[in-house]
Amino acid sequence: MNQIENNVKKILAQIPDDVEIIAAAKSKTANDVLSAIEFGIKIVGENYVQESLKKIEKIGNKTKWHFIGHLQSNKVKYVVPVFDMIETVDSIKLAKIIDKISKRNEKIMPILIEINSGRESQKFGIFPENAEEFIREISLFQNIKIFGLMTMGPFAGDPEKARSYFIETKKIFDKISAKNIPNVEMKFLSMGMSNTYKIAIEEGANLVRIGTKIFGAR
Repeated sequence: MNQIENNVKKILAQIPDDVEIIAAAKSKTANDVLSAIEFGIKIVGENYVQESLKKIEKIGNKTKWHFIGHLQSNKVKYVVPVFDMIETVDSIKLAKIIDKISKRNEKIMPILIEINSGRESQKFGIFPENAEEFIREISLFQNIKIFGLMTMGPFAGDPEKARSYFIETKKIFDKISAKNIPNVEMKFLSMGMSNTYKIAIEEGANLVRIGTKIFGAR
């Protein structure tokens, strides 16, 4: 059994059936990704546009592709045609461009709204208190559809410190769900990474982004 197979099987055995893993494949090869898919991974997350396009060309629709990095406006035209979801929408400007490019591609692009649950100035994302207004505004676009929220949480340190970030994001998720805003279907809550995914699941995540625990250290 190779290491990726071992890792994937172990994680799949641990997580509840209603939680899906996004294999965060930043800096990993197409062969690494194919290994993960072979052993049960159904969604692959990519952070960098150029790097991901080469892998997508080789692997195609053997998996679903989620864009999980910060997306620059000038790269949207490459992402929309080949990705199944963009998880990191955090500005009206970006939403507008995704909508425009999606229209051109005759596609309705599934997106998640990135929440900056720690209100950290160095991180991307919408502050919790602005989330509802932001969602209402971009829900009017015709060629994107909001399917939930994503948050990063702290990058390192004690995993338990991430809990409050996840709790706050889940509260926003539930609040928006209850509003029944047209063109908004609160289906996915993407939270947690290799060191925090267990806590994220405890706090309501149904998508977890796992890189190192699948592929090994970068």
